[in-house]
Amino acid sequence: MIKNRFDVPLKIKSVGDSGEFSGYGSVFGVKDSYDDVVIKGAFEKSLAQWKEKGMLPSLLWQHKMDEPIGIYTKMEEDDHGLYVEGRLLIDDDPLARRAHAHMKAGSLTGMSIGYTLPDGGWTYDKDKGIFALSEIELWELSLVTIPSNDQSRIEQVKNRFGVGETPNPSLVERHLRDVGFSRRQAKAFMSDGYKALDLRDAEKENLEALQNLIKSIN
Repeated sequence: MIKNRFDVPLKIKSVGDSGEFSGYGSVFGVKDSYDDVVIKGAFEKSLAQWKEKGMLPSLLWQHKMDEPIGIYTKMEEDDHGLYVEGRLLIDDDPLARRAHAHMKAGSLTGMSIGYTLPDGGWTYDKDKGIFALSEIELWELSLVTIPSNDQSRIEQVKNRFGVGETPNPSLVERHLRDVGFSRRQAKAFMSDGYKALDLRDAEKENLEALQNLIKSIN
């Protein structure tokens, strides 16, 4: 199973004065900057499992497990994506009040889902150049100030090496972009390794991040 996050613009439909809000935490069929595409039906199994428990995934602030800021009251798939309704605890939590104010002002515009992908939960479409996510085990949905992918994608590489497989080159190239390399630099590295990189063009922190990435999968 692959631990991951998927970041999208928070498509807010409404924000109430008492903390209620609604919108889309994920949209189907849209390729993000990392070539991920969520397929309609990807959340169905996970949502059914949550329903059996009588619960919904957590509403967190910036993926911080110790900072819940409210509750989700509804979560379902429709033809457009993952529709959610929630309530920020603005009467009891200063952080929730702050998040609410930013949502209303339009300065809080991101949502990020924390999830795992089971075996067979994703495929790489070489012709389209996308990673199609067909089954997502949803754990939490966070409100985030600026959507950004972090080192969670490294877990995909480590997972593949851990079971004796070689990760798809496109996946490794994407990780290089995650740690700061441009698309051109990532492609050059995949073709010829370190010797393909112009040290004047690759920033020092990018090279350090690359070294850390390589260490993490050894």
